[in-house]
Amino acid sequence: MTKTIVVKIGTSSLTQPETGQLALSTIATLAETLCDLRRQGYKVILVSSGAVGVGCARLGLTQRPKAIALKQAVAAVGQGRLIRVYDDLFTTLQQPIAQVLLSRKDLVERSHYLNVYNTFRELLELGVIPVVNENDTVAVEELKFGDNDTLSALVASLVKADWLFLLTDVDRLYSADPRSVPDAQPIALVSNIKELAELQVKTGTQGSQWGTGGMVTKISAARIAIAAGVRTVITQGRYPHNIEKILQGEAIGTHFEPQPEPTSARKRWIAYGSVPAGKLYLDEGAVLAISGSGKSLLGAGITVVEGEFDTQDAVQLCDKNGHEIARGLVNYNSTELQKIRGRRSSEIAAILGYVGAETVVHRDNLVLT
Repeated sequence: MTKTIVVKIGTSSLTQPETGQLALSTIATLAETLCDLRRQGYKVILVSSGAVGVGCARLGLTQRPKAIALKQAVAAVGQGRLIRVYDDLFTTLQQPIAQVLLSRKDLVERSHYLNVYNTFRELLELGVIPVVNENDTVAVEELKFGDNDTLSALVASLVKADWLFLLTDVDRLYSADPRSVPDAQPIALVSNIKELAELQVKTGTQGSQWGTGGMVTKISAARIAIAAGVRTVITQGRYPHNIEKILQGEAIGTHFEPQPEPTSARKRWIAYGSVPAGKLYLDEGAVLAISGSGKSLLGAGITVVEGEFDTQDAVQLCDKNGHEIARGLVNYNSTELQKIRGRRSSEIAAILGYVGAETVVHRDNLVLT
């Protein structure tokens, strides 16, 4: 059976750290590796950072811009240069590619989500390697992926990939930052979600000067991917040939084992594709019913309603301390929920003047996060 691979390469691997100029030898090796994989029968998607970093180098900027308008302008300059380099290299190797620029909105709206899926499916059937990046030029802050680690995990989840490779500036995950802690221990395998939660506390958040990600974003990406049944590997971006070695069974990098029973595509979209429009704070009984027993959320368990949202919008479900435990699609808007929070389902009709759903969030539209 044909396997699908998503490879994400970060700005720190694509560019020279001192200047921000493209590391052409690394990109050429990456192109050769991905073409080899295509010849072996794999379907391949490349998620590439670097537009802002390349734009900075092109314009002579010495620091990554912070203002969103300037960042978008710089990204527009850099993206053209980046895709030109990829196209030249892949054309030399007789491999067609396609530029796919995504914004969070493309995955938030269900119809857009399905359209993106269909586009990827057709490109892969045609033997094309899609080169994916966030559409930085038009993205607004509240609808940004935040980093391409998250984007790559969402793409891997969307296309039901078998592997996600996160290429970075370290060879694997460590118990501490090996650049500052000499005796940091390498981690070869992460086998469950609980281990991920423990690892997230131990990692730093900082990316490189030219990039946005850090190890925390890669662990968050791995969480999304393994929930979708995608085996995820963090490995050194300067050595793209390692991808082939890993596929042949060599113990390189840090591997994250996929969940044995992946969540459904719909629930993955609720958890990671949608953008929450509000928050519902729950009492301890509701938290236990949802997280421990897999039950639906009733109005009686809601203590506070935060934000303005409509029916079928996604919301965060939080404990009394504001920690998110789940996300779900609501059966009532925020105005209605302000009236029925803390009340029994049998009281809803009298309060609202019509017979509504018994549940605020049905368990079929709810996913633990």
